[in-house]
Amino acid sequence: MGIKVRLFAALVVYVPGAKPGVSFEVELPDGASLSDLVSHLDLPQSEVKVIFINGRAQPLHHKLQNNDEVGVFPLIAGG
Repeated sequence: MGIKVRLFAALVVYVPGAKPGVSFEVELPDGASLSDLVSHLDLPQSEVKVIFINGRAQPLHHKLQNNDEVGVFPLIAGG
């Protein structure tokens, strides 16, 4: 199945060629979860804070569907 992924902030350093907020295609097997996507992209789970699917926050065990749009955000601190 095809998934559109956007990485934000420092997470782009883990995927060669990724740019913050710019989507790219990822192919995963049917039934894959967000956790599978994080592993597939070699993102450290400790650095992934929030994942949105089609604009809604979802937990790592959430199953993906073909053509989902996924945004992955790290923990962001500010002041």
